Amino acid sequence: MISEEFLNKMNDLLGQEEYEAYLKTFEEERLYGLRVNTLKITPEKFTEMTALKLKPVPWIPNGFYYEGDERPAKDPYYYAGLYYLQEPSAMTPASLLNIVPGDKVLDLCAAPGGKSTELGAKLKGKGLLVSNDISSSRAKALLKNLELWGIGNICVTSEEPKKLKEAFGEFFDKILVDAPCSGEGMFRKDGDMVKSYEEHGPEYYAGIQREIMDQAVDMLVAGGFLLYSTCTFSLCENEDIIRRTLELHKDMELISLPLFEGASGGISLSGCLRLFPHKIRGEGHFMALLKKKGSPADHKAWEQETRKQPPLPEELSDFLSMVSMPMEQSRIRIKKDMVYYLPEYFPEYAGGLRYLRTGLLLGEMKKGRFEPGQAFAMALRPEEFKQTISWEKQDERVIRYLKGETISLKGEEGPLKGWCLVCVEGFPLGFAKGSGAALKNKYYPGWRWQ
Repeated sequence: MISEEFLNKMNDLLGQEEYEAYLKTFEEERLYGLRVNTLKITPEKFTEMTALKLKPVPWIPNGFYYEGDERPAKDPYYYAGLYYLQEPSAMTPASLLNIVPGDKVLDLCAAPGGKSTELGAKLKGKGLLVSNDISSSRAKALLKNLELWGIGNICVTSEEPKKLKEAFGEFFDKILVDAPCSGEGMFRKDGDMVKSYEEHGPEYYAGIQREIMDQAVDMLVAGGFLLYSTCTFSLCENEDIIRRTLELHKDMELISLPLFEGASGGISLSGCLRLFPHKIRGEGHFMALLKKKGSPADHKAWEQETRKQPPLPEELSDFLSMVSMPMEQSRIRIKKDMVYYLPEYFPEYAGGLRYLRTGLLLGEMKKGRFEPGQAFAMALRPEEFKQTISWEKQDERVIRYLKGETISLKGEEGPLKGWCLVCVEGFPLGFAKGSGAALKNKYYPGWRWQ
């Protein structure tokens, strides 16, 4: 299925001996990986809890291989947001961008969320993560994954990079550009990439990548870092993009990425990092880290403006009295009956964008009552809500809850009245409303177990 033109290019790129080793990888089975959500659990604790047969990804502290015949997406721990299914090499870019809690971070080409979820976990609830994808449908999947992981300090947008630059200006401390590419590194994993490659080759994507990088550089603050990555091998989409960026933007410099076992350096440009499937247990990837020269300025104060916020509705205040998660009332906004908790440093001046989400969706005002949302449940810890119930993973009620069914309580569990946070082994799944001996299910219909 793979064109002779591509194979000849790989032979030229690798040399005969390595090229033969690369070809042999197509006879091997593809690899499967998952990455643990360190916002909720440590990798060590997760490996103790799970029945999955896991082996560590050597260069990713919270990354693991799992067996291809296992079904980790059909597991209550997946619904609790404890891990993300991701190809092992694709875990690398987010791991190399040194995120510090409090940073303002942009994931420019973010869907479906594999890299954004890791960036958000590194922020530990502090600062701001703007996750963008130009495709609205893909951005919806991105939003779900971020909310499933319990990341609330987010803005999810669906815009062209140029519009983001116009809205934000020079704003972000860290930017990840996982650029759209020809996908040469994924041919072994995904046969559809071969068909797409025949329609649009490296030269087509290189034009898109150049434009994206120009916009990204303009959104980076002095002293900030930009990590560029692709899942392709071609020089024109990788080293040539970095070389051009350095030539056009004299305030940018290349920071050498450290090599690890199996990783390769850049071709014709030292300091970059390449992953080849014949050298590591993963697919093909390219990465380069750039820094904008100059000293970082202090974080711009969160845009509270000077307007005074109206008092919260009584029914909302009553519900929030059950919550001990630290929250600043000045960051709570109600828009068209939807209640949001805005992130730290949220720039309210950045309007005119297609936002799918601004901050943590707390819930909805409904005819004199407040109904908490699914995202709020996932962002909570059990000890941060007044009334919780937790079941063992093997309890058949866990799956029944995830399917949206009403749940009967056992004698020692009740009575429970009012809002209740439902958990599996101490990890939130969603809300329910107790009526005494039963729980009325409030699990979000769009997320239900199928």
